[in-house]
Amino acid sequence: MQITEHIASLSEEGRLLAAAAEQAGPGASVPTCPGWQIRHLLRHTGMVHRWAAAFITEGHTAYQPDGGEPDLDGAELLAWFREGHRHLIRSLEEAPADLECWTFLPAPSPLAFWSRRQLHETTVHRVDAESALGGPLTPVSADRAADGIDELLTGFHARPRSRVRSDRPRTLRVRAVDTAATWTVRISEDPPQAVRTAGEGSAEDVDCELSGTAEGLYLALWNRLPLTAVTLRGDHAVARLWTDNSAVT
Repeated sequence: MQITEHIASLSEEGRLLAAAAEQAGPGASVPTCPGWQIRHLLRHTGMVHRWAAAFITEGHTAYQPDGGEPDLDGAELLAWFREGHRHLIRSLEEAPADLECWTFLPAPSPLAFWSRRQLHETTVHRVDAESALGGPLTPVSADRAADGIDELLTGFHARPRSRVRSDRPRTLRVRAVDTAATWTVRISEDPPQAVRTAGEGSAEDVDCELSGTAEGLYLALWNRLPLTAVTLRGDHAVARLWTDNSAVT
């Protein structure tokens, strides 16, 4: 996906998140984030939006801590969230193509990194907000879901802090049936190594395969849908290894 598409989608996802949060109310429980209410979701996501925007607008080339979550609630909290989201969108739209600032995953450029990262951050939390309503979720396109799977598998879980480890080497295949994308994830005592291929992927035997729509896989791998939302073949313990240890911090 192009940077402009990421920013446009990010704008829509933030709007949907705020609308769902407003409808649910600040005290509504968020079933996809046990222990959270909508107020916690808005404080967290709004903080992340401001944190990201600061790197873009201030050009920090080293890590900077976030500004913390506000002691706001109700309509005031919702307004604060919306303003922070608008500020993030403006920051990305107005940033130069040769922007230089700190990032934490490989990307073609800092601008490409932050537009992609904040799109998926906001999409996943929009799903959280809509889950509080108990109704259908706004769909995620196959291409965007595949992009999010790629970021999660080849970006987040390639980092040393990934807790998806196994004393015995295991191999997980993730296959999106509605795109030409397949990922082979090798799990060992080291950080997982994921390789994306086109089509059905290699013919090698794997310990476990998850297959389904890109959207279903995206939300299941982010632990926003149960694994029953996709098709699981092979050793279920490998899938549980993922669900039990893959939370991103």
